[in-house]
Amino acid sequence: MMKQMIRHRLPSRFAPVAFSFYMASLVCILLCLALTAYNTGAGSGYAWRVIKAYAVAWPVAFMGVLLMRPLVVRLVGWTVAPPGR
Repeated sequence: MMKQMIRHRLPSRFAPVAFSFYMASLVCILLCLALTAYNTGAGSGYAWRVIKAYAVAWPVAFMGVLLMRPLVVRLVGWTVAPPGR
């Protein structure tokens, strides 16, 4: 008999924070990978340099996305027609 998997989920009021967490994490790792390779090369010690860059950049990216999200939502609203138009 298989046990049902228990999923813990955040309340919907935390959606902006969850969005900011995931968006910052994904964009930050992509940029750290690309910019570390561009600036220092992808040779010996590359992974460690990426991790160090990520540790510095992620908090900045997270706070930036969290703070800029309302502005971006407003800009998208001005740019994209509502459904049915």
